[in-house]
Amino acid sequence: MIDQDAIEAERARLRQEHLRAERPASSARGLHHAALLSSDVERTIRFYQDLLEFPLTEIVENRDYQGSNHFFFDIGNGNLLAFFDFPGLDLGPYAEVLGGLHHVAISVDPRTWERLRGKLDAAGVPYQTESGTSIYLRDPDGARLELLADPLGEMYGNTVV
Repeated sequence: MIDQDAIEAERARLRQEHLRAERPASSARGLHHAALLSSDVERTIRFYQDLLEFPLTEIVENRDYQGSNHFFFDIGNGNLLAFFDFPGLDLGPYAEVLGGLHHVAISVDPRTWERLRGKLDAAGVPYQTESGTSIYLRDPDGARLELLADPLGEMYGNTVV
């Protein structure tokens, strides 16, 4: 059984102890890319570029594994979603594990959100909507994505940046 009161008390303690009224600038410039795995490069390209409308920007050989592709999709604001394939390695199916990826949330404007939802329907891709602004779906390899109609730096009406 989960003790919700204890969880909220701990959340409040963490906010009190670690959130700063005057937050310093981050040492980071932004997310260069998040890298996921692909079992089929062309299927991944069709899903991300053709269905979700994230333009493919480049395909190069993975410097760490000869014969492996490293390819990138533009997700706006100079940010990239990247993929590797590892031919010859049996990596097994996608799994959410502690220390692993839960989901990647990508901001899209509300009109694009509606258009993409229609494309998902037409393609028969299952998804779940939450709060009228989030679409949760899985890519062809099972990685979980969220298409979020909130602006960058906001989530469900709250400023998070």
